[in-house]
Amino acid sequence: MSAERRRAEALRAVSGHVARKRFGQHFLADRGILEAIVAAIAPQANDRLIEIGPGLGALTRRLLERVTPIAAVEIDRDLAGRLSPLVTKGSLQLFEADALSFDFTQAASSLREAGQTGSVRVVGNLPYNISSPLLVHLLQFRTLIKDQHFLLQREVVERIVAGPGSSAYGRLGVLLQAFYEVAALFEVPPEAFEPPPRVQSAVVRLAPRAHPLIEDPRPLQRVLAEGFAQRRKMLRGHLLPWLEQQGVKTAPLDPTLRPERIDVATWCDLARQLPN
Repeated sequence: MSAERRRAEALRAVSGHVARKRFGQHFLADRGILEAIVAAIAPQANDRLIEIGPGLGALTRRLLERVTPIAAVEIDRDLAGRLSPLVTKGSLQLFEADALSFDFTQAASSLREAGQTGSVRVVGNLPYNISSPLLVHLLQFRTLIKDQHFLLQREVVERIVAGPGSSAYGRLGVLLQAFYEVAALFEVPPEAFEPPPRVQSAVVRLAPRAHPLIEDPRPLQRVLAEGFAQRRKMLRGHLLPWLEQQGVKTAPLDPTLRPERIDVATWCDLARQLPN
């Protein structure tokens, strides 16, 4: 499909709605990308699908061709109103709420009551301005969820999947990799959206590990906050003294390393040693 035709379809898709900057709205309107996302998710008829930020419903309607009903969390009242025909039909369970504080067990339970008893799976074109805190929020529901597929800013996806030694490796990637198997699936260009963002985007998959590298994310978040506060410093200049103050054994750590060189398993080992 030509860029001109994609643009025309995008303009039709958002007709009558002005994208709100405060909600970070960029509506995916490229048919090929939408179909690629659905193919990556590969929804099963009995799945309990929860979509974050359905927007104008482009992805929602494609998911409903495979699974009915599904649930969606939408903060924008105007957009929620546009989805009301799907709610009336019984195809969509719509929760008008802020995903950053939403209890996702509520949506999962509601779908079960509606007869959907399969795996809980979360999908969405996430607003880029809240993507990191939202991914952290979803950690508390990780034992409930089979997998998550999100369209994010490419830079965020790179941070999620980065390994030690990469310039993109940092707090977010270590935290998520401790609990998930992560994979970057494919990139999405700005012209696939209306309005087009000023950044490249990508789709990522996060699937909870059968055996997470640590049970509680809180001590890991604590040690990562300290470690990456001064990521360019050698460990001996900041992190090692702090760990010693906490009573954490640091003998295996090379004091000349920088935080970005420590692998996920080692970060988790340090976190487990922190006092409560």
